[in-house]
Amino acid sequence: MIDRFKVTAHNSTRVEETALRETVRRIFTACGVSQIDADTATDVLVTADLRGIDSHGVSNSLRGYVQGFHDQELNPTPQWRVVRETPGTANIDSDAGLGIMVAPRAMEIAIDKASKVGVGTVTIHNSRHLGMISYHAMMALPHDMIGMTMSSCPVNVNPTFAAEPRLGTNPIAIAAPAGTEKPFVFDAAMSVVPANRLIWALRLGQDLMPGWVADDDGTPLMHPVPPPELGDDGIPQANILPLGSTPELGSHKGYGLMAMVDILSGILSGGGYGVKPGRPTFNHYVTAYNIEAFTEVTEYKQMMDEWLVMLKNTKPSPGHERVLYAGLKEAETLADRKSNGIPLHAEVLSWFDTACQKLGVENALQNRV
Repeated sequence: MIDRFKVTAHNSTRVEETALRETVRRIFTACGVSQIDADTATDVLVTADLRGIDSHGVSNSLRGYVQGFHDQELNPTPQWRVVRETPGTANIDSDAGLGIMVAPRAMEIAIDKASKVGVGTVTIHNSRHLGMISYHAMMALPHDMIGMTMSSCPVNVNPTFAAEPRLGTNPIAIAAPAGTEKPFVFDAAMSVVPANRLIWALRLGQDLMPGWVADDDGTPLMHPVPPPELGDDGIPQANILPLGSTPELGSHKGYGLMAMVDILSGILSGGGYGVKPGRPTFNHYVTAYNIEAFTEVTEYKQMMDEWLVMLKNTKPSPGHERVLYAGLKEAETLADRKSNGIPLHAEVLSWFDTACQKLGVENALQNRV
């Protein structure tokens, strides 16, 4: 994440992980979520904050979930079910349940199938927000498997050459274990920026970067612009651009990747695509690859370590201290925040105070680091 879109010591306070977990868990249960699902949902959100993915942690996502439960757009007690299944695949009807509650169960199914037949793939339709999607991919790591996750999202991105949105930000994540090195964990929207980053820009009072959004006629804005206001649904009112921003910079690649996610997560699951009338808001895709079905695990991990070390040891360009690989910085942030607490913006702490009071739950964040 670009540094100026991060919380800093000047605009945040660090809170203890245990206190944050307990408060978030209480909020979920007060919204009618079962204890088991509340524990799972809390772990997804807090893990995002621990890894430094603040845009998809408690700061942005939780308030939207609370509002969704209040408006009855989210099912707090989804009776999800497998509607189609083979030895290596399954399709789940999420019953309007949050992806952060249902997708971990789907990945457990995928991992079990991969342990038996080598690869397990599960699609999920009639679902809702998936949170930090690498969480679900990382579930495969302890099993010596590679995990992959995709999510077909609501429409807010313009295709290349388009004057109006037709696709979602449609993120992709892949998590691959290593030996002694930190795992490779890639997690990114296939738009040039995730929608939640625009919310962060608004909260921090920062202009958007050139090439993030288009104007009303679809022309990419290649200069800094103020962040958009949020709609009644809490979503930024902006036309986000595909990864690459312009055709000259490769926006057709981001456009193609977003389309791929719509096909595998939305159309293949039966949930449909973004602009289909009546389509539920999100559809997902999770896959687990059992490494030993393809190669010896020991040899794989040795080669992964060599490859990751090679990347880390690459000579950096002027003005940069080092070369990173996906997941390395997040692993370092995890270690810091486990020890020193999780930074939350003052506005977020104020929201917790108000939300806990309205829901009648104790706010454990009163004791701050």
